[in-house]
This record gives sequence, C-alpha cells and structure tokens, in this order.
Amino acid sequence: MEAMHPDVDHILFTEEEITAMVKRVGAQISEDYKDKDLVLIAVLRGAVVFMGDLMRAIDCPLAIDFMAVSSYGDGAKSSGIVRIVKDLDIDIKGRDVLIVEDILDSGITLKYLIKNLSSRQPASIEVATFLWKDIEGKQAAINPKYVCTHCPDDFVVGYGLDYAQRYRNLPYVGVLKPEVYS
Repeated sequence: MEAMHPDVDHILFTEEEITAMVKRVGAQISEDYKDKDLVLIAVLRGAVVFMGDLMRAIDCPLAIDFMAVSSYGDGAKSSGIVRIVKDLDIDIKGRDVLIVEDILDSGITLKYLIKNLSSRQPASIEVATFLWKDIEGKQAAINPKYVCTHCPDDFVVGYGLDYAQRYRNLPYVGVLKPEVYS
C-alpha cells in the first residue's frame, strides 16, 4: 500500500485500482472509436495525469490537445464563473472529440466547455471523467459517456486532483483532512 500523505484522512482508490479502472475505460473507448478521427482534449491541470494514462490505454489512432478552463481559483468551492485560460491549438471541425476530465461534480464547467466546443463543428463530443462525485440531492449538469468510478462528496486529492495546486502527484486518490482546507 502507498505511504499516505499526512494531510490525507484516508485512501479511496489505490494506484492499482486506478490502473484497472483506466484500462477498462480505455478498452471501451478503443472499441467505440476504432474507425473514428478521435481527439482527446484534456482539461488542465487536473486531467493531465488521467489523460496520460488513458491515451496509453486506448488502442486506436488519436490526437491530443489541452484546454485550461477555470471555475475554482485557489478555493475549495467553485466560484461559478467559467473562463478559458488556454484554448485549443488544433482544429476540431469534423473530428470526434472526447473531453478528458479529472472530476465531475456540478458539471457547470463541462457544460460551458461542451457548448463552446460545439460551436467549432466537431463530428461528436463526449466526456470521459476519472471521478464522478456523488452529490446528494443534486444532478450534474451533464452525463459523461465514460466514467472510471464514482466518489463520495468529499474533498479528494491525488492522481492529478489538487487543493491550491498541491497533492496532484500523489499516486492514489485520498480524502483531504477538513482542517487543511477549512
């Protein structure tokens, strides 16, 4: 078992569990897009770790690009204001786009991103998320096609997920102790 960071209360998903989940989703994407012109778009920064593993688990031709879309700042809660910090470098017109996201909670940011990318006339747009946060009594604004796993409505870090740009390099996903972000 991985050594746990002192700011982490407990580990939700180990490195081995993460690897298995990503391989499963990568196999499904490979099947679904085997005859398509696939472009993976990672939402920076959190999705970069998932994107790296996912693209290696996909066994069909693909291109990659990156966008930075912010709605959090340095806080623990979404600000509700979405802005594009870094736009795409490639043209997605007529191509099959798969947005790669680290975590889906409200879906507000992804809904905005899908609307923005749709205006660029891709052949299709779908979402692959590593985690889908289970928020009691709330439905996310979008439904991703590919989900590695669900997680509780806790503040999770590791495997690209951060708090104030820290903890992204943890090889597991853990729940951050509340006193760290309170």
